[in-house]
Amino acid sequence: MEFKNVKVIKKANVYFDGRVDSRTIIFEDGSRKTLGFMQKGEYEFGTAAPEVMEVLGGEMLIKRAQDSGFIKIKEGESFSVEGDSSFKVVVNDYADYCCSYK
Repeated sequence: MEFKNVKVIKKANVYFDGRVDSRTIIFEDGSRKTLGFMQKGEYEFGTAAPEVMEVLGGEMLIKRAQDSGFIKIKEGESFSVEGDSSFKVVVNDYADYCCSYK
């Protein structure tokens, strides 16, 4: 996949002592995405706006408020998260991802 005519924020967003990082991409229409990488670990993220997370490499286990247990999301799959919520992620090896904000 390739993005054209975008602005990239060079400075990384770094979380969890450097185990998760991402870069923000802003499109001509003002929409944004982040491209990121998660190392092995357990994380909990909060959301302000609804988002869709695509797994580009590796895999993760996720648990949103509406999930009764963890769900495996593999390379090529995606999931949605409601705004003003949170979700848990477990990464056993690594996860390369793209997050789209609505």
